Amino acid sequence: MARYTDASCRLCRREGCKLFLKGEKCYSTNCPYEKRNTAPGQHGVIQGKKKTSEYGVQIREKQKVKRYYGVLEKQFRNYFELASKKKGITGENLLVLLESRLDNVVYRMGLGASRAEARQLVRHGHFKVNGKKVNIPSFRVSEGDVVELASKSRDIKCLDEILSATSGRLAPSWLECDRDQYSAKVVTAPKREDIDFEIKEHLIVELYSK
Repeated sequence: MARYTDASCRLCRREGCKLFLKGEKCYSTNCPYEKRNTAPGQHGVIQGKKKTSEYGVQIREKQKVKRYYGVLEKQFRNYFELASKKKGITGENLLVLLESRLDNVVYRMGLGASRAEARQLVRHGHFKVNGKKVNIPSFRVSEGDVVELASKSRDIKCLDEILSATSGRLAPSWLECDRDQYSAKVVTAPKREDIDFEIKEHLIVELYSK
């Protein structure tokens, strides 16, 4: 499976905002984005100083959301096509589909310091959905599903470190979390207002509608 293997902090600098790809480091004074707020490369400019076309703005918004959720281009396009076929507003449908990914749910539960870490834990078979092991990060949860850390995985070395790093993270209203039991129930589908990251989804719709 193809995946991004370069420095994650370069992506934040390229998009001109924090994408919270490195967990606790993103909230510390050691965050590279705070130290060097310029686009990567030899001739990187301060974000916001360079004029960008309408198409360029749309591309950057798409790239920002794609990198925030950790999906690749083909998969992101598939999500958009699925969102466009569903009833409702396409942009909001797209975000709901991305929020419903299992790796994002694990991250929202506070059992992954970053989405990349949550994705790795899912791939290694550490989580169950409704009592069955699921090792597919893109698995889409539905209302009523129960996501939990497998009992045999509750002694993994990194668990205490993860819980310490995410102790102050609040779960969204669509998840009913029990950190003592390492589990969460999907009480309802995610809503647009539950997403606490600045996203202009209409720009993505405009881009793909051309």
